[in-house]
Amino acid sequence: MNTHTPGEASMTRTVLVTGVSGHIGARLASALAADPEIDRVIGVDTAPPPSPAGGDGAVPGRIEFVRVALRGPDLVDVIGDADVDTVVHLSLVSGPAGGRGDGSGGGRPAMKEHNVIGTMRLLAACQRSATVRRVVVRSTTAVYGSSPHAPAVFTEDTEPVEVSHHGFARDATEVESYVRGFARRRPDVTTTTLRFATLMGPGVDSPLTRYFSQPVLPTVLGFDPRLQFVHEDDVVEVLCRTARADHPGVFNVAGDGVLLLSQCVRRTGRPVIPLPSPAFRLVSGLARGARLVDFSPEQLSLLSHGRAVDTTRLAAELGWRPKYSTAAAFDDFLRSRGGPGDLPRAVVDWLADLVRPIS
Repeated sequence: MNTHTPGEASMTRTVLVTGVSGHIGARLASALAADPEIDRVIGVDTAPPPSPAGGDGAVPGRIEFVRVALRGPDLVDVIGDADVDTVVHLSLVSGPAGGRGDGSGGGRPAMKEHNVIGTMRLLAACQRSATVRRVVVRSTTAVYGSSPHAPAVFTEDTEPVEVSHHGFARDATEVESYVRGFARRRPDVTTTTLRFATLMGPGVDSPLTRYFSQPVLPTVLGFDPRLQFVHEDDVVEVLCRTARADHPGVFNVAGDGVLLLSQCVRRTGRPVIPLPSPAFRLVSGLARGARLVDFSPEQLSLLSHGRAVDTTRLAAELGWRPKYSTAAAFDDFLRSRGGPGDLPRAVVDWLADLVRPIS
């Protein structure tokens, strides 16, 4: 076992990135592969990253792709055979209909098995490794929850007022607990947990980006939550920085400032239908059933109560701030989607008539 201690300057030679078939995973792997000081970048997933290359093996940008499932027994061999020193774990899915070929399309049980059991297997492989000395894990600010009783701003040390018992937030909470356990068992390994705000950008596909892309936007009557975003470029940058150097601890990652939901909606130029909470949940269920937007309970809470986090710790640790503010990240997302499109007024009126009896 190596004798590296957190805080030491140490060179990154071989990086393993999980979830490399995802948009952020593929971008990170390419960015690391372009770094001449990094010898090897190994991408792990059940499907190859988007590229012209076919099959397993080397792909453009010096990325070596290995087809392996986190839940399988092969990770130990992959990490050991390649003398991996840095692991960046991005293979967490935020919805049961991911369709990524990682098991997330099998409903909530498969999603939980991939996120939680897969992370356990990965950390077990890292614990057995004699070469791994840095582990970076993607998490989410959703671990704080969204509640009318929540503080105005969450710091990394703030306990959530209401702990989520379902969905991605619950999985992320469990993943973080396993990371803390790993850090106690392997104090010689630097562990970094990054709690990202909602991702925004031209290449991001998430429940919230799909929500803002709908031709008409339902909102919860009487609520105007504060929202916080982080641009995909800044996500890749902070992942690169924590993969290349030791930054132990837990860090919130978000663009400066907040936007009210009403401000976001005005920026989209789309018509809005304010709905009482029961009607909003009805419309959400219809949209979810039609596979338009995944309105999970945690997304409904976010669109009612919002969430904002403090990023002082990240700025102090890295000496860096995101290039995009929350507003700039959202505007860049909107530019990539083009105009709001045409929705006949009759359709808006029909939707309003549909939910009016519930209100």
